[in-house]
Amino acid sequence: MDAQATGGFLRFFDALPDPRAANHVHRLSDLFAIAICAVICGADSWVDVAMFAQSKRPWLSTFLDLERGVPSHDTFGRVFARIDPDAFERCFSNWMASLKAQGQRLIAIDGKSIRRSFEHAWDKSGMVHLVSAFAQTNQMVFAQIATKSCGGEDRSNEIEAIPRLLELLDLGEGDVVTIDAIGCQKQIAEQIALQKDADYVLAVKGNQPTLHEEVKHLLDEAALENFAGMPHDFTETIDGDHGRIETRRVWMTDQVQHLGQAILAQWPALSSVALVESTREMPGHHPVGERRYFISSIQAVNARKMAESIRGHWGIENRLHWQLDVSFGEDQRRVRKDHGPENFSRLCRMSLNLLKSDKSLKVGIKAKRLRAGWDEPYLLKLLTG
Repeated sequence: MDAQATGGFLRFFDALPDPRAANHVHRLSDLFAIAICAVICGADSWVDVAMFAQSKRPWLSTFLDLERGVPSHDTFGRVFARIDPDAFERCFSNWMASLKAQGQRLIAIDGKSIRRSFEHAWDKSGMVHLVSAFAQTNQMVFAQIATKSCGGEDRSNEIEAIPRLLELLDLGEGDVVTIDAIGCQKQIAEQIALQKDADYVLAVKGNQPTLHEEVKHLLDEAALENFAGMPHDFTETIDGDHGRIETRRVWMTDQVQHLGQAILAQWPALSSVALVESTREMPGHHPVGERRYFISSIQAVNARKMAESIRGHWGIENRLHWQLDVSFGEDQRRVRKDHGPENFSRLCRMSLNLLKSDKSLKVGIKAKRLRAGWDEPYLLKLLTG
């Protein structure tokens, strides 16, 4: 591979261990380069990747060693099914660390199942479930960890995956990590606040019954009295769309001593709590209200910033999971063997990051993928920019 190609994104994957014997025909670096180019340009399977390699062989030969021809789809499938996903993720994380945004970052952590990654229709326990860290600042995936789904809506394995994911993240002072209720765990709070020196905002629900009861009681009682006598901050936003009006009210207070010493002793760095009240109004319907509760290590009482963190968390749904399903067809992909589903998904997340990092085209992801498939200099720019 020439200096121009290895000078960009691809160089971070030079250290990826090759799972094959020494007498292999195709270089792993060539397989990886072809695969990432193919996925950027719209490939959704190993057959698609091999067809891309055949169609683009003259261009690929300008910077790859293809004297032995292009790999078959079986070769791509077999190799990526055996590549160590942890080693792959370390290379990915090293690349993302080089792109670290300056200043405060909001990192949302959430999980997503690949719906067709199970081997047999009667047994969905092997479905691959991915937990990702999404940076709101530049809207990129910073890291991902796979765990086997238990099928259905059971996400309990995320609890053991989140600490491993946090280990991969380069966090520090000013960064805020948001996680929904599944990640509201004492060990996770400690890892973020004490080991990583970052702040957390964790949703509180019934999976932590004692904490939920105390936080709910404190904030509901305070809201009933309009927080009279309790130092706090408040913000309100009103959004309207297609006749629906949604009002969001956020109260935040640092008066956590009212939760009791037992709670404070158990939850590391707990410094503030927040109440979010959402009310939806639609013509001809009664208003629908909902209250949600959060704990945080953030000491500064600023309801507007807390509201931004809480709402920003759902960017991982709107700008990552939705994009992977709509633009990359993740839920319809039928790659299933060994580490293949996780590693193909990682290729998709890398491709999404590369496409989002390019600011030269003011078009959507789908249009950028089409341009990359049609315009070889543009594709090379994505790899080397």
